[in-house]
Amino acid sequence: MLPEKLSQQKVFYYFERLSAIPHGSGNMGDIAQFCENFAKEHSLKYIKDAANNVIIFKNSTVGYENYAPVILQGHLDMVCQKMADCNIDFQKDGLDLYVDGDFLKARGTTLGADNAIAVAMVLAILESDNISHPPIEAVFTTDEEIGMIGARALDMSVLKAKRMINLDSETEGTVTVSCAGGSDFEAKLPLKKVSAQGAKVSLKITGLIGGHSGVEINKNRENANLITARIISSIKPYTDFGIISINGGDKANAIPNCSTVDFCVKEPNVFCENAKNVIDIIKQEICDREPDFDAILTTHANSSYDVFEKDVEQKLLQVLLCAPNGVTEMSASIKGLVQTSLNLGILETTENNIIFHFALRSNKKSALIFLESKLGALFDALNIPYETFGHYPPWEYKADSLLRDLYCEVYSKTTGNQPTVIAIHAGLECGVFADGIKDFDCISIGPNLYEIHTTRERLSISSTQNFYSILLEVLEKLNP
Repeated sequence: MLPEKLSQQKVFYYFERLSAIPHGSGNMGDIAQFCENFAKEHSLKYIKDAANNVIIFKNSTVGYENYAPVILQGHLDMVCQKMADCNIDFQKDGLDLYVDGDFLKARGTTLGADNAIAVAMVLAILESDNISHPPIEAVFTTDEEIGMIGARALDMSVLKAKRMINLDSETEGTVTVSCAGGSDFEAKLPLKKVSAQGAKVSLKITGLIGGHSGVEINKNRENANLITARIISSIKPYTDFGIISINGGDKANAIPNCSTVDFCVKEPNVFCENAKNVIDIIKQEICDREPDFDAILTTHANSSYDVFEKDVEQKLLQVLLCAPNGVTEMSASIKGLVQTSLNLGILETTENNIIFHFALRSNKKSALIFLESKLGALFDALNIPYETFGHYPPWEYKADSLLRDLYCEVYSKTTGNQPTVIAIHAGLECGVFADGIKDFDCISIGPNLYEIHTTRERLSISSTQNFYSILLEVLEKLNP
């Protein structure tokens, strides 16, 4: 539980209540019900749709009756990652929150402040009778982290507002005005196996930093799946082995920080010796940016195992060694902006297939289409079937944004500093709303949040308090 002094503040009170509800992507029922119950308890009109999106409407305060409405928007789901020794079941357990200095954290798991802190702030605003604001349309969407499914299913016609404040940003001193579009690319290599005799050796990649495949794709974070492929290909000339299974990553939009391969090996000592040599070389290469990287080898008993046929193994390695991954193009017009990238976030062995699941992103629709074609050409050449899905549009820059100008004015007056206006490579639901609402004006803002989608995720308490005050002043000063 949070300290009483903190939980008495409405934003943190609601954040704590939301954190007690399981709300990983695909598990939105209970948290959507919480929002519905909130609306009922406060006599507010609401809509909950089939995708568990919740829209809550609140009339303006006195003096703002003739003002245009504004959308306050955040998403209900979180990325669920946990440490190996953490026993939390994300399907039924809440998070274990604690305070560490100025930071709010969760023991052993992601914090889920991406994006529960947005929902908490909006609920605090909706509850209050002392905050000046125009009519509010509070939109809480579902499954943002797995392709913005909720936003794409939302009936935009029920919304009257043409201006929106999205609260899914992680840096207080920035205001985001454009974002990437993206898609999912999934290929399935048909799995054929043969029987082999030998010792089972397990290789486990651990300790990588990982992170968000959009905003952190340019930080030289290693992909565990690709390290695994390098080790396999490097030891292949020196000893005979078969692959029993290979798995790494469970979220397409997270850079995989661990992976596991099980081998059937005829000469385990030779195999492990060569593997350790390669692992030591990799450690030396990446120690500056991945100081905790490790690869653990475990040898099991001799037995008969089903391993990939050699043509399957060959295609597997061809994909892992030849498919592009990471940043493929930087923006020529916006300094420092990644324009196009992809991330092999999921590598999975099932009963019938080896699955490759990439998350593709680009701030230009044409570049995204080309990247899909480029990746598809590789899988076509290997005769591996694939599909693309989960497309979401980019959010184009608006030169005459009144919301952007107002936020910059209020932030500058409040803090004495000018906020940084940025475009980001991550996908935001702003793109979906911009695609569905004509003459749309939008900004994305939020408090300081660090290392999202990892077990080191933390939220600055002081930044949240400062940011919330700024948000309230923006609502008060919105023009008619």
